[in-house]
Amino acid sequence: MAEISMRQMLEAGVHFGHQTRYWNPKMAPYIFGARNNIHIINLEHTLPLYRRACEFIKQVVADGGRVLFVGTKRSAREAIRREAERCGMPYVSHRWLGGMLTNFKTIRQSIKRLEEIEAMEEDGSVEQLTKKELQGLRREKDKLERSLGGIKDMNSLPDAIFVIDVGHEKIAVHEARILGIPVVGVVDTNCSPDEVDYVIPGNDDAMRAAQLYAAGIADAVLAGKEAIPAVPAGEDDFVELDEEGKPRPRAAKTRAGAGRARPARKKRTSRTAAVSKDGDAPAADDAAPEPVPADAAPAAEPAPADAAPAAKPETPAGAKPDPDAGTAAAAAGDAPASEA
Repeated sequence: MAEISMRQMLEAGVHFGHQTRYWNPKMAPYIFGARNNIHIINLEHTLPLYRRACEFIKQVVADGGRVLFVGTKRSAREAIRREAERCGMPYVSHRWLGGMLTNFKTIRQSIKRLEEIEAMEEDGSVEQLTKKELQGLRREKDKLERSLGGIKDMNSLPDAIFVIDVGHEKIAVHEARILGIPVVGVVDTNCSPDEVDYVIPGNDDAMRAAQLYAAGIADAVLAGKEAIPAVPAGEDDFVELDEEGKPRPRAAKTRAGAGRARPARKKRTSRTAAVSKDGDAPAADDAAPEPVPADAAPAAEPAPADAAPAAKPETPAGAKPDPDAGTAAAAAGDAPASEA
């Protein structure tokens, strides 16, 4: 970003204000004095404020924002258009249309109409029109191009606006204040700095001064673009905009296969069905039970839940318990009935 010195501001006439009888008392902190009934602006205040505004513009662009250049005065019109095109930013240099920011939806419709006329000229559809219709179409295109040609590629509201002569562009400044858009403005001695966020006190009538302001802001924009970090390949996303130029909400991402019914798993069995002679496996319910030997002892019946536990054998008082007695009793109980 090119540094601007105080000598360059003196050569461009930035220090010249308006006549003393037209001054605004709110600009008194920025006025050095008066000479021949003309206020002289203190460049010791102008230079640091100008650099501060350039740093703000650089940060806005580095964060991915856009800056709208506004200057419809005859002395600033050409400088605004040339410098805005050099840095690739939208601009308004002919006339500020009421609602260009606050009624951006309607402005977008007019821009779409301009794009439709340009598309008709490219594909040759205008050749089918009569001479009178073609003349009216060209007149409509010239009017739209003059008013909206600078913001044709502005798909959404800007993140900041740069204004030369906030008194002449008071409608643009007021709309930006309503929407909360920061304003960087050149304020002369006959204007109020209340509605400007980043004040640049200086001459707003000289062509050389307007060229100096616009060139410095354009250089700050280019420096901000260079500071934007590169996006890795494969991670750039496209944002879809609605009719008002605002990004549409994204649909929630779902995992692949989410919402699908999972197939039921087959139950595993511990035994394998025998295969018949024909090669067909019989069903589990039709399988023959295993044979039981004839001399097998019948299974013991389970004891009822309310049955009392077996009583232990009594031992006389003072006698020691025989450890083999319990083993013998258990063996006697397990003996077959035939031996009893």
